[in-house]
Amino acid sequence: MSAHRENRIEHLLRQVQPPVDPAAEPSRDLWPEVLRRIDADPVAAAAGPARQNWFDWALLAGLVVFAVSFPATIPVFLYYL
Repeated sequence: MSAHRENRIEHLLRQVQPPVDPAAEPSRDLWPEVLRRIDADPVAAAAGPARQNWFDWALLAGLVVFAVSFPATIPVFLYYL
């Protein structure tokens, strides 16, 4: 690529994305707000811990059927765990 093209690309990128001030910080701490929203969500509070649905069990059953049908694939599945 020619130097002229590289300079043009650099110029276009600088126009699109202005430089970020390295000393810039958020205007306030966001973590307390996150905790408030989690505590205020009645659906998440009522559900309790994460539940497994039927689709998770169907995927597991399909994996077991596939492994029984093609036992040579078991090492591949174990590798990706």
